[in-house]
Amino acid sequence: MKQVVQNYRSGELALLDVPVPGCKPGGVLVRSAYSLISTGTELMKVSEAGMSMVGKARSRPDQVAKVMQSVATNGVPATYRKVMGKLDSYTPLGYSLCGVVEEVGAGIDDVKAGDLVACAGNEHALHAELNWVPKNLYAPVPDGLAPRHAAFGTVGSIALQGVRQGESRLGEVALVIGLGLIGQLVVQLLVASGVRVVGVDPDPVRCELAERLGAAACGDPASAAVEATVAELTGGHGVDQVYLAAGGGSNEPVELAARLCRDRGRVVDIGKCRLDLPWNAYYEKELDVRFSRSYGPGRYDPEYELEGRDYPIGYVRWTERRNLACFLDLLARGRVDVEPLVSHIADFDDAVETYRSLTDGELKAVAVLFRYPGSAGEAAAPVVAVPAVAVSTERTKPSPVRAARTPVRLAFVGAGNYATSMLLPHLAQRDGVELATVVTTTALSAANAQRKFGFAGATTDLDAVLGDKSIDAVFVVTRHSSHAELTRRALLAGKSVFVEKPLALTEDELAGVLAAVEESGNDRLQVGFNRRFAPLLQEARKQFGARTGPASLRYLVNAGRLQHGSWYLRQGTEGSRFAGEGGHFIDTASWLLEADPVSVYAVATSGNEDLQVVLRYPDGSTATISYVTTGAPGFPKETLDVLADGKVLRLDDFVRASVHGPRKWVSSRLPKARDKGQSAQLAAFVKAVRTGGPMPVPLKSLVATTAATLAVRAGLAGGAPVTLTGAR
Repeated sequence: MKQVVQNYRSGELALLDVPVPGCKPGGVLVRSAYSLISTGTELMKVSEAGMSMVGKARSRPDQVAKVMQSVATNGVPATYRKVMGKLDSYTPLGYSLCGVVEEVGAGIDDVKAGDLVACAGNEHALHAELNWVPKNLYAPVPDGLAPRHAAFGTVGSIALQGVRQGESRLGEVALVIGLGLIGQLVVQLLVASGVRVVGVDPDPVRCELAERLGAAACGDPASAAVEATVAELTGGHGVDQVYLAAGGGSNEPVELAARLCRDRGRVVDIGKCRLDLPWNAYYEKELDVRFSRSYGPGRYDPEYELEGRDYPIGYVRWTERRNLACFLDLLARGRVDVEPLVSHIADFDDAVETYRSLTDGELKAVAVLFRYPGSAGEAAAPVVAVPAVAVSTERTKPSPVRAARTPVRLAFVGAGNYATSMLLPHLAQRDGVELATVVTTTALSAANAQRKFGFAGATTDLDAVLGDKSIDAVFVVTRHSSHAELTRRALLAGKSVFVEKPLALTEDELAGVLAAVEESGNDRLQVGFNRRFAPLLQEARKQFGARTGPASLRYLVNAGRLQHGSWYLRQGTEGSRFAGEGGHFIDTASWLLEADPVSVYAVATSGNEDLQVVLRYPDGSTATISYVTTGAPGFPKETLDVLADGKVLRLDDFVRASVHGPRKWVSSRLPKARDKGQSAQLAAFVKAVRTGGPMPVPLKSLVATTAATLAVRAGLAGGAPVTLTGAR
């Protein structure tokens, strides 16, 4: 098998062929799926190995002291041979991984061969294809948790133990100094505990990432804004806890901790930074300085780690194995999100080059994973099923054809910014439409919508609206997490439904909507994919003409940064930003290519905000959607190109369009405003409700677009193309 090793004397890194470890009693043999590079601890070791002997001595004075003691005891020649022998040996790297149990040793009854486990330990969870792991250093992975996320278990345990040492309490304010891998996890754990967090790091990208993950504010340690934020959040008293998650030789972190901590506050050292405590500052505030020892109680105890002797839970509630299991549970329940921390995934065969890129600074990363060949989750390409659209013809009732002058009565569930700015203005003055009722969760927002747009009634009682037989159609314009359930209920009530994107955030939610269609026989559904209705794009498609060969489509979305506090950042409950918005672009691509995608491949940059999504279609056509948040604000938001049969269609942000080919066409004039098709889509929906005709977009297409959007997340988790089964 292969294993990453390093020669500490020469600094050489190698992917070495070594014997497979045996499966001893009291542990399991694990085949690695993903292992995590600790960009702090491991890179420090790699960097030290590249130093001169003097540099090594300066960086490890503790080891120098041991050498001097050995000289006094054993003499210079014996000590020299011992030190050189140790330095000139290969040493392993790695301590956090996820893999599949290949063999179970005697005395193990909590897992079996084939189970997925997360493993810990710098002697047992190495960057190697196979590892023997003792019982107290592995934990079963909860169902549904992706292997690459479970590979964070050990570093998550380190962060979790640090937070436990801080004894954080609901409503407190904490300062996290150092926003690398451990610091980012500490931020999320504190936020999940009800603590307001201020982060400090000289890297603005890491500060922004921590804010996206829940920190109240982050900034450079030298910035006066950090001190001002702490003063504002704490009433001038200072933070309750400081977590030192920084490294390096500077003493600034401990000095900043003393300056910003309250009287009798707690300072917890998790990283490895310089600790020359300014005596007066710490004494005057009587600061409680604590150390967090790695993964938790049991660490460095051979009877616990190697012999499997557990500590009684009544005496030691959180051991290192319980911390590991706890962190995996937090991941599985969405309380902590490690996906935004993944900067790069490298094939294990490229391990040496990956370390070189990290140490040279070519690869800027918070977290890097090694992916192992033939490992769990990699043996086969991920698959997302596109649910079949089946409506029982026996239960299907034809939609009533309304008299020409009978208005279509609409109810709105939700009256937020999008509803009031992009939908209701197009409906309020439309002939043949009556805004019957608006439903909101708060009485005042319902009253405001009623006053502004002329709804006949306003209520907070959804059941009353769904039970009102005079209501023809229901608009679901609420937060993403409620779309599927509200749509399901409205369909079962026999209403035509217009739901803003996304239709669903999970495959189960999508299946629930289609179950309601099957149960009720009501397939009168439209999702707010409006761009295919944009007049400029429709005209460009017409000018492009019929297509005979496969096409290449490129869609650049310059999405821009979200404002701090936006509910789009609540990925744990509202899904990712692409999950909410990406359906627009997939639907547009599928409409232009006149088919539904059959596979999806997605890759992301650090933070998981900038995505490249590649869709493949049955005729060989491809669509590449670049969803980018880091572009210039002044650049157009959406640009689209379609190339096929010697022709090119170009759309510039719904302002200008052109077709180049045997005959060139350019849109004649600039519109007064960007028309992205909302008005035309609403007109088509109202017409379908009034006449009983087909919905503007076939249900099959809506389902395929939703499934493809969901497949993006599956593709990011699995690192491989996702096949859309059932797609045509």
